[in-house]
Amino acid sequence: MEAGVYWTARAMQEQGSRFYRALGQALEAADAGNRRLIYRTWPDALRDFHGRGQVLAANEAAHEEEAQGG
Repeated sequence: MEAGVYWTARAMQEQGSRFYRALGQALEAADAGNRRLIYRTWPDALRDFHGRGQVLAANEAAHEEEAQGG
C-alpha cells in the first residue's frame, strides 16, 4: 500500500486543486489510522487520484528505463 499511497499523494499534489494538494500532503504524512480515515472519507476522489498516480508511476518507470538505454 505504501507505493500506492506515494503515487496517489503525488498525483494529488501535482494535479489537484489547492484542496487536493493539501489532502495529498496530509495523506503522505498520515499514519495508518489516519490514512484509512482519509480513504473512507473521500473514496471517489482517492480512486481518481490513485489512477492518475498509476499513470505517473508508469511514466516515471518508462523514463528511467529510457535513461538507462532500455
